[in-house]
Amino acid sequence: MSSQMFLSLVLFFASSLLLQGTLGEIVCEDLPTEVCSFSIASSGKRCLLENFENNNGETEYQCRTSEVVVERMSEYIETDECVKVCGVDRNSVGISSDTLLEAQSVSKICSAACYQNCPNIVDLYVNLAAGEGVFLPDLCEKQRSNPRRAMVELLSSGAAAAPMASENLVGAAAPVSI
Repeated sequence: MSSQMFLSLVLFFASSLLLQGTLGEIVCEDLPTEVCSFSIASSGKRCLLENFENNNGETEYQCRTSEVVVERMSEYIETDECVKVCGVDRNSVGISSDTLLEAQSVSKICSAACYQNCPNIVDLYVNLAAGEGVFLPDLCEKQRSNPRRAMVELLSSGAAAAPMASENLVGAAAPVSI
């Protein structure tokens, strides 16, 4: 190995240690609002976007740590690519199962591009669906074979009838491959 190559490897290793030290932990409250939704803190808890009224009566947004724990993932900021292919909105306030009421949203979450490549978003929706009494892999299978019937069954089951409070979503199950 040449000395120049060795020096390059040493510099790369040293810079990666410095970068890791400067990045530190992900704390939801420290994240910019533009990347808050679909992020996971170092603690393993989901970040969520909240709004509040400031002293001037204007609506402002802040990133907060929820009580929703993701078991197999931490220190994660969702990619713009996954946000796009899964059809989710990074400006969503709170955590809600309302998306499950929209056939187009379910179609995007169940798409191969989302379901097979975006485990963070899929994990969230597996849990949101479970909280509403729906098994997302089954819903996705029905959605692929007969989208209209899948939505009728979802609505008739009473699932996703009301937004779910984030405090009820403790413990995240791993997404199931289909």
